[in-house]
Amino acid sequence: MDALRILGELIHTTLVFSTALIFTAMGGIFSERSGVVNIGLEGLMISGAFASAVAAWYAEQAGFADGAPWIGLLAAILVSMLVSLIHAVASITFKADQVVSGVVINFLAAGFTVYLVKILFAGSGQTETLNAVFHNVAIPGLASVPLLGYGVFTAYPTTYLALAAVALGWYVLFKTPFGLRLRAVGEHPGAADTLGVNVTRMRYIGVLLSGALGGLGGATITLTTTSNFSHNTISGQGFIALAAMIFGKWHPYGALGAAIFFGFAQAIRNFVQLLPVSQAIPMEFIYMLPYILTILVLAGAVGRAYPPASLGEPYDPGKR
Repeated sequence: MDALRILGELIHTTLVFSTALIFTAMGGIFSERSGVVNIGLEGLMISGAFASAVAAWYAEQAGFADGAPWIGLLAAILVSMLVSLIHAVASITFKADQVVSGVVINFLAAGFTVYLVKILFAGSGQTETLNAVFHNVAIPGLASVPLLGYGVFTAYPTTYLALAAVALGWYVLFKTPFGLRLRAVGEHPGAADTLGVNVTRMRYIGVLLSGALGGLGGATITLTTTSNFSHNTISGQGFIALAAMIFGKWHPYGALGAAIFFGFAQAIRNFVQLLPVSQAIPMEFIYMLPYILTILVLAGAVGRAYPPASLGEPYDPGKR
C-alpha cells in the first residue's frame, strides 16, 4: 500500500509540473501552426505569472478571496495577450525577424515585471504571498480508486482545464474550418490567400491565442505551487514548453505526452532529494535534470520533427 501511495504521489506531482507546460505548449502550437515562430513563450509565462499574482492579491485585499484565483487567471490571459500582441505586430505587420522578436519579449517580460513588482510592493523582489490559491479538487467516486484516485482524479482545477484545452485544441485544429485555415496559412499562405483566407488576421489570432494559453501556463505556477511571483518563478519553463511542442511535432496530443514527460523529470527531481543517495549528489546536478533531459530530447528530435512549411517566413500579399 505504501508503494501505491508513493507512486500515486509521483503521478500527482508529475501532473502538477506538467500543467503549465501543457498550456504553454498548446499556445506555441497555435502560433507556429499559423506560421509565426514563438520563442517568446518564456516571456508570456512570466507575464501571466506576474499578472495573476498581482490581480489575485488585490482581489484578496478587496474582499473577493473566493474568486481571487479565477480573477488571477483572467488577468493572466489579458496581460499575456497584450504582450503577445507586441510580437504579432513586430513579426506579422512589420515583418521583423520572428526569433529576434520572441527573444525581445523574453527580456522585456523578465525585466519589466520585476520592475513593476518593486514599485507595487515597496521595493520587494517578490509579490506578497497569496492566501487565496487553487486547491486540489477530488472527483467524487473516482478519487477513491487505488493509485489513480490521488494521482489523477485529485488535482488542481487548472490541471483539468489543461487537459480539456488539449482535447479542445485538437478538435479546433483538425475538425473545424477555422483550424483548417490556421494550418493552411502556416503551410502555404499564398495558396490560402488565393482561396480568400486572410493570412494576416489568422496569424494574429494564432499569436494572440498563444499569449492567452502562455499566460494561463504562467498563472498556473503562481496560483498552485509558489503562491507568489518573483524573478525566478518561471525559471526556464517556457523553453521546456517550447521543447515539448517541438518534441510533440506541433500536435496537441504529442505536446501533451512531451509535457508529461518533462513534468515527470521535474517530479523525479523532487523525489530524488528525499532519498539518502541525494546527499552524495550536489544539489545543482539534481536541479539540472529536467534541462539535461530537454537537451537530450531535442537532440534526438532533430531530423524527425517537421515544422509547418512556412514557419518563420513573413508573408507579403503583394508578392504571392
